[in-house]
Amino acid sequence: MKQNKIKIAVTGGIGSGKSTVCKIINSLGYPVYSCDEVYKLVLQDGQTVSELAKEFGEQILNCDGSLNRPALSAIVFDDKEKLKKLNKITHPKIFEKLFEISSNDEGVVFYEVPILFEGGYEKLFDSVLVVLRDRDKRINCVMSRDNLSEEEVVSRLNKQYNYEIGNFAKYYVIHNDGNIDDLMRKVTKFLSKIANQ
Repeated sequence: MKQNKIKIAVTGGIGSGKSTVCKIINSLGYPVYSCDEVYKLVLQDGQTVSELAKEFGEQILNCDGSLNRPALSAIVFDDKEKLKKLNKITHPKIFEKLFEISSNDEGVVFYEVPILFEGGYEKLFDSVLVVLRDRDKRINCVMSRDNLSEEEVVSRLNKQYNYEIGNFAKYYVIHNDGNIDDLMRKVTKFLSKIANQ
């Protein structure tokens, strides 16, 4: 008999450690899907590339007709309206693909969703796990991980949902404020809570 599927989104700001949390969850036997990975698949789809070229111009295409991601990123990076248009084309396709590739999974399934609250996509899931971390630690993490200046990281942070003031009372929350062993304990405790519901 098929178990009821429970879809849980894992989210958090840049540098919060949500990818690490997802790796731990996956290592403990749960299926985990990444919006970023699915986004790469969506951007390889011919129909999507045609829609994007129609919206943003032929300059976003490589010679072979495939998408030139850096060219597209350069167009939308500092333009809110163009980013909104990009999201309107790609986000529905990402979630459609995400749920399609996980359709055979049963029980509790996790999805790493970076732009969850920005797009109001929390409604697509049964529950949400929010990974929170001190802002300074997030900045330092992204600076060293992506080789960016503090100014560049802060600029990215300021374009995202503000996790410092969000109200997450109705969601699961993990505070990533210790070392990796501490994070592992918190994730394990969270999973045992989920399993016992």
